[in-house]
Amino acid sequence: MKKIIILGAGQVGSSLAEALSADGHDITVVDRNRQRLQALKAELRVNVLVGFGAHPPVLEAAGARDAAMLIAVTDSDEVNMMACQVATTLFNVETRIARARARDYHEHPRLFGRDAVPVDMLISPEEIVTSQIQRLIEHPGALQVLDFAEGRVSLVGVRAYHGGPLVGRELRNLRRVRPGVQTRVAAIFRKDRPVVPDGDTVIEADDEVFFVSAKKNIRAVTAELRHLERSYHRVIIAGGGNIGRRLAEILADRYRVKVIERDPARARLLASQLPTEVLVLEGDGSDDRFLQEIDVAHADVLCAVTNDDQSNIFAGMLAKRRGVRKVICLINRPSYVDLVQSGTIDIAVSPQLATVGALLARVREGGTATVHTLRRGAAEAIETIVHGDSRTSQVVDRRIDELKLPEGASIGALVRGEEVIIPHHDTIIHTGDHAILFLTDRSQVAAVQRLFQPSPLFF
Repeated sequence: MKKIIILGAGQVGSSLAEALSADGHDITVVDRNRQRLQALKAELRVNVLVGFGAHPPVLEAAGARDAAMLIAVTDSDEVNMMACQVATTLFNVETRIARARARDYHEHPRLFGRDAVPVDMLISPEEIVTSQIQRLIEHPGALQVLDFAEGRVSLVGVRAYHGGPLVGRELRNLRRVRPGVQTRVAAIFRKDRPVVPDGDTVIEADDEVFFVSAKKNIRAVTAELRHLERSYHRVIIAGGGNIGRRLAEILADRYRVKVIERDPARARLLASQLPTEVLVLEGDGSDDRFLQEIDVAHADVLCAVTNDDQSNIFAGMLAKRRGVRKVICLINRPSYVDLVQSGTIDIAVSPQLATVGALLARVREGGTATVHTLRRGAAEAIETIVHGDSRTSQVVDRRIDELKLPEGASIGALVRGEEVIIPHHDTIIHTGDHAILFLTDRSQVAAVQRLFQPSPLFF
């Protein structure tokens, strides 16, 4: 158990407090909004403190002298960085994490370190969300695309549909349909409830199916769960803020990109700074007449990424009605995500949930390298590095069917060097392996960590 101080009780801070308190850590949340803290205190087993997080007396009152970690995720980049400086200089807090939205800070890594601004991890929600949307565009038909082991393994979620290649058939047929391709269905969610997949499991229409495979095989496997969709070529981005701009820069060399920006000054700036291949249009993405004028019906994808959830939802609904193949909407309120995605919007992306996953990977012990949330936070996929030997570890040199995995947990893949292994019950785990685990019940995270954490040898 660690003593952790979280500065900021917004969506990211609250979601992080929920996840870390569930892991058993001693959490104190600091914010200037008393009502927000009271609501958090009523829901979670956490300590709360009203105050300005960068002030030394506030940090001391929050327990900074005994804290192992400070996570600063307020709305101000500068407050977050100053809090890390105070926590280091006055209280010698061991680990400092800060959220920074401004792109300029991330472009100058020399600003951060023991001899500069003491931030161990600088996190950018915009960068995380941009990468997430980019992967969704690169994989037509996918609801979620997540990478593990430095990109060697991918986890893809798709929605099975009536008449699809595997609907009504047993999972064991996947290997027969695509011989030579190693894959595993790691999790199935049916009407928001997890279904434990085994060879006899039959996929039903509307199931949300998550499968894992070597990244090079993902497109081939996706074709077995859905008819392979045509690649995308034309992308419209509604919103020219930080996310919209980054997305346009990344996609410009592979797709025909249009950016819609309501603010005239911002639109002129984007037009001068983005690659010449990108067409910047001044207008409102939630205006049906404007969308018709720019020929939205011929777009493959519309990404609505403004800071306004309502505008994003309206733009997405209108684009879908006009015939856009895929609509991706940025939704800042996690509580809206399920509601939006169950309607006409194809995919709702939550920057809060994506950011929390990146932070959890740094906070958790036991060799955790990557954490991704599934099903809008209801489940998790974890990459953990196996340490120790057969004397100190409960997993090293043991068969998978010998492991005491908690209920709802399974190992979907092992990465050994450059080799991606889809394990069977008799596969033996070696030290140094990267194990990709799936948990349909997040309350079992601590049990999984204990299983994979080696114990010290005593003589």
